[in-house]
Amino acid sequence: MAGPGEVKIRVRNCSTCGTDVKIYKHGHHHIDPPRVMGHEIAGEVVESAAPGWSAGDRVQVIAAIPCGRCAECRRGRMTVCPNQESMGYHYDGGFAEYMVVPAKVLAVDGLNRIPAGVGFAEASVAEPLACVLNGQELARVGPGDDVVVMGSGPIGCLHVRLARARGAARVFLADINPDRLAVAAALVRPDAAIHAEVEEQVAKLTDGRGADVVITAAAAGAAQEQAIRMAARQGRISFFGGLPKDNPIISCDSNLVHYRELTIVGANGSSPAHNARALELIATGAVPVADLITERLPLPDVLAAIDTVARGAAIKVTIEP
Repeated sequence: MAGPGEVKIRVRNCSTCGTDVKIYKHGHHHIDPPRVMGHEIAGEVVESAAPGWSAGDRVQVIAAIPCGRCAECRRGRMTVCPNQESMGYHYDGGFAEYMVVPAKVLAVDGLNRIPAGVGFAEASVAEPLACVLNGQELARVGPGDDVVVMGSGPIGCLHVRLARARGAARVFLADINPDRLAVAAALVRPDAAIHAEVEEQVAKLTDGRGADVVITAAAAGAAQEQAIRMAARQGRISFFGGLPKDNPIISCDSNLVHYRELTIVGANGSSPAHNARALELIATGAVPVADLITERLPLPDVLAAIDTVARGAAIKVTIEP
């Protein structure tokens, strides 16, 4: 039942990601079981105790919930709110037939209406696309840029498509797994797909100047170290994928950063506004996502979905309760 300021939704799609794999295998310090996982959520309102929302409304739910009151939130930096909570961590998530959207989500405009013409499965991908949008804004991806995306999973695929939508001149996709790279490249069609000798290939493709932007969409310290070496003068490097907590230290050639005037930025999640804009990008066709959803499974098969993600055997796997 929906309490004051809450809505209850019938979950139509909850897509999976690598974070679900990590939580399932290793737990999470913000999760106190029992807890329903799943944070890429789209569904239909069935009960509302919040003004402006009614049964039948098609909605997408943010994953990261900023407090909206702290110093960072007041400065518009909701992605780094120190009081941030999350769906599927602090609150039951979307791997269920029904779920309650907390009042805290609605208080920060974190419940979005799904535009006409956008399916529930596509809308569920708005959450990871919102994170990608935040990362590319921080890295200032724009017209004329040569962009290298390292990692050809679903996040890497979204980075390729968003970079194109933001006007990048060329986008190169790199992965050490040639099979996974081939599947991704066939869908998102980068200007080049690179699976070996990445630094040498990027140097060749850019006539030796390097890439304007390098995005590490993989949890690999080696990729971050390569990114620094591949960046052009005044290039921007996005450490998009976090590293394992037991091995987060990399080697950085500080002189490259100094003399090339490089910018290294992190990227941590997304704001409610990023989610709303991600839905617009999907609705307008600027960033197509339907073809990236390569597997759809019913709720009883959620563990099979997580295993598929862990093996890298699909681009995007979605659960349809």
